[in-house]
Amino acid sequence: MERTIVARTQKDPGSAQTPAEETSEAVTPSPRRRASSASLAKKDAAGAAPRKTGAARSRARKPVPSSATTAGPATNPLPVALPTLDPETAPGEKPARSHGLRNMSEIRHFFRTNRAPIFFLGASAFNLLGLDRWVRGFSYITYYDGWQGAHPRVFSPIHKPYIEFQSGEEINNWLLRHHEVRAHIARLTPAGERPRIAMVFFDAETEAICEELGYELILPSAALREHLDSKMVTTRIAESVGVPSVPHVITTAGSYEDLQEQATKAGLGSDLVVQTAYGDSGKTTYFVTDAASFAKHEDDIVGHELKVMKRINNRPIAVEAVLTRHGTIVGPFMTEITGHKDLTPYRGGWAGNEMFPDVLDERTRRTAARLVRTLGDRLGAEGYRGFFEVDVLLDTDTGDVYLGELNPRISGASAITNVTAGAYADIPLFLFHLLEYSGVEFDLDVDEINDRWEELAAADQWSHMIIKHTDATVEHIDVAPPTGRYVFDAYGRLAFSQGDLDWHLLGNESESFFLRIYGPGDYRWKGADLGILVTKGRLQTPTGRLSIRAKHLIESIRAMYAATPLPPAMEPSEPELIGTESTP
Repeated sequence: MERTIVARTQKDPGSAQTPAEETSEAVTPSPRRRASSASLAKKDAAGAAPRKTGAARSRARKPVPSSATTAGPATNPLPVALPTLDPETAPGEKPARSHGLRNMSEIRHFFRTNRAPIFFLGASAFNLLGLDRWVRGFSYITYYDGWQGAHPRVFSPIHKPYIEFQSGEEINNWLLRHHEVRAHIARLTPAGERPRIAMVFFDAETEAICEELGYELILPSAALREHLDSKMVTTRIAESVGVPSVPHVITTAGSYEDLQEQATKAGLGSDLVVQTAYGDSGKTTYFVTDAASFAKHEDDIVGHELKVMKRINNRPIAVEAVLTRHGTIVGPFMTEITGHKDLTPYRGGWAGNEMFPDVLDERTRRTAARLVRTLGDRLGAEGYRGFFEVDVLLDTDTGDVYLGELNPRISGASAITNVTAGAYADIPLFLFHLLEYSGVEFDLDVDEINDRWEELAAADQWSHMIIKHTDATVEHIDVAPPTGRYVFDAYGRLAFSQGDLDWHLLGNESESFFLRIYGPGDYRWKGADLGILVTKGRLQTPTGRLSIRAKHLIESIRAMYAATPLPPAMEPSEPELIGTESTP
């Protein structure tokens, strides 16, 4: 369930413009076709596509509107404060500690007095937004800034020349090299400390950049993640420790007849799900029932190693976990919001998650948690440590639990994992990852933490949706809803309430937080991420359809956009600029 976002960069910055000038300026998109790499949302849930003119952004931070009923010009700004390192120890000093961290109280104190600057880089801050509430010195460096400079912990460079990014890795490498970003990191790094960098997508080039600049990339190696990202490798590793996958065969097929013959021999039937080794958001998952459906995807299937599975009736379940030196800590289980035409144009494409007490019954939850812990501990033998996400498939006919997919990275599901009752009782799940890479000694009773979090899971109901542009059009965005808190007014209409930094203070289902990705001056195309909506409560019915409330929220957000279609001659041919991905 991985998701990737590729970005279309913006126009060259020029002289500063007013908001009115921003929304009226249009730029002709390049006719070059973009290479598709998986929707970034779950992986980097907020797209890698470029945004509007850097010219319109001045170094003076723009305020976020504090009250309005519809999207419009900013009015009352949020209080803006530049990031500082509220020192609790004298400069150059480190808190004295004669022993390792022994309990949650000491771990919380460790992060509250942290001096090492930690930066999360990405197209947006979505995946780990809100962690700055817990970790002193934690901040975000992003390509898109939905707050227009008003978030005190989000930095986005001003100068952004037109670039056609092909992947999330390219965006992050571009950010790391940018002179404004390097100056920002240096400004927030105390003497004697080394900047620590986290991100969803990176590669060997990222590692080389960080090494040259003296940054510490606090993630497993790119080579190891690439190795584990293969569905074939994951399946074989899982099987080696008794973690089952849906009945399948790993093979190659030269034709439909060849595929059908092998599937029949393996007892898989004729209704098949075929996957290639790599791919996100359902883009490399093919449903093959006959020769015609095979022919539709023949170029993507023939000549590739395939995981050919029996098609089952299933509920996709997502869960995040952290492999520490003391074992695997498992987060809360969530259902996935996938394939709804109101949200995504991709069949089976990931578009969000829901967390609620009855995601799984007690027996199934224990089985699934054991599966995840077993897989996590096995990953340690491969040299892996830290954060990962697992897609679990629950067979609704038999009750069997299967491994669906492993995403060895930060996930889009983190958005709600980090606001659970367990997170507030102890610490957010991702902080266990930071602890593993902190260089300090610590002692954890992993069994006790997992048991407590399982009990606390019954207290939470959260959901989020990635809202994509689903029409086969390319349009220049003229007006877009601002980032912030939204409420239902007395007439049941969704209205902008005030600017806000994140969704941690949402109290009930009448409130939502919308994180805007593409705004005035950007382009939207089929599959582009418009933004991400987070709310309390469920957004799907028990039968898996979008609820009436969910559809009302989607329609209301879309109605706040106004865009001008581009003439056919100006449209890119078959635009595939990638939006979000889980594993925003």
